[in-house]
Amino acid sequence: MRRFVNWSGSLSFTPGEFAEPADEDAVRDLVVRARQDGRTIRPVGSGHSSSPLTRTDGILLNVDRLTGVITEEAGRARVWAGTKLKTLGEGLYDAGLAMDNLGDVDYQSIAGATATGTHGTGLGFGNLSTQVAGVRLVTGTGDVLEISADENPDLLPAARLSLGALGVVTQVILDVQPRYELHRRCWCAHLDWTLDHLAELQHTNRNMDFYWYPRNDQTQIRTLNRADGTSDERGWDMPRVPDSEPFGAPRDVRSGPIHRTIPQERDLRFEEIEYMLPSEAFPACFAEVRRRIMQRHRTVAGWRVLVRSIAADDIWLSNAYGRPTTTIACLQNTSLPYEDYFRDMEAVFRQYGGRPHWGKKHWLTARDLRPLYPRWDDFQAARQRLDPDGVFLSPDLARLLEET
Repeated sequence: MRRFVNWSGSLSFTPGEFAEPADEDAVRDLVVRARQDGRTIRPVGSGHSSSPLTRTDGILLNVDRLTGVITEEAGRARVWAGTKLKTLGEGLYDAGLAMDNLGDVDYQSIAGATATGTHGTGLGFGNLSTQVAGVRLVTGTGDVLEISADENPDLLPAARLSLGALGVVTQVILDVQPRYELHRRCWCAHLDWTLDHLAELQHTNRNMDFYWYPRNDQTQIRTLNRADGTSDERGWDMPRVPDSEPFGAPRDVRSGPIHRTIPQERDLRFEEIEYMLPSEAFPACFAEVRRRIMQRHRTVAGWRVLVRSIAADDIWLSNAYGRPTTTIACLQNTSLPYEDYFRDMEAVFRQYGGRPHWGKKHWLTARDLRPLYPRWDDFQAARQRLDPDGVFLSPDLARLLEET
């Protein structure tokens, strides 16, 4: 039997069956069979997530064969669920289109990335799920359902980010725009300078994030702005380069289409914990994170800490639901221990109202999660409606969604 191993290598299991359906009818047949046999079925894309959302002893359904852009019209693109973000970017670019924003990773599938709340950075941009205008999915009863503002609109806030709990997404409808290019610039500065100028950097650049390196207390700052110099009403001012005195020589300057400038190369594998914080809580939270890492974990924390921003949204299970959000992510080489370090960071994040990234390491259960999401019960009602028999409810997912 084929064994599944995720990208970082921290999740490994052998499903009862591994399936790679080539079309929607085959997906439906698998779901109907799983329901009849009383088995679970879990969809999987690239396997980048390090949380056990895909683990099952039932059917593991890989969507890699469901790939490609189906249609593009009137600012919308309908794509197959298994389309990798890199392939999607190239396909849209060839059609004169582009996505609004992207994260650092481009080998995720579009369905997996949106189902877990993958995000980029920028005060004016929500996570990738906010670009989802609709989905087509196979429910737990084997029905094929279109969900959009025109069809079943009451389900859209649940379906845009669903953890694979509502059904197997076969197609995703995306809001897109005419293609454009970004100018990317990276440089280093001391952490204190970066924190002092963080608000200015966020408000005067389309996209901005930074890595903090605990070993030397330095940061690497990254900004991206439209190469044509234009701005819009997304929450940032016209881009400008800050005074050059605090900066070292730029480490990376390039321009190109969004799908070639935002994603970053990932040669080394790592584990990661990331929490989404109310932006007003970020300064105090980061100060405590910095203190604990420097005092307790500096000899163990072999990698960097990443800070990004996300706009508020109205998606029921979104980590940025209802509030402007700043994220803190701690990364650790796969060859080094991470659990004691990450658990200590999680305690800090929770103290400041953080919500965990669904696709990364955390130790919360439904009892912990429910108070963090005002529309939690509405999502549960949608899940019961679309999957009344729990076809998609593996034990790991049940720990996240069902209080015991």
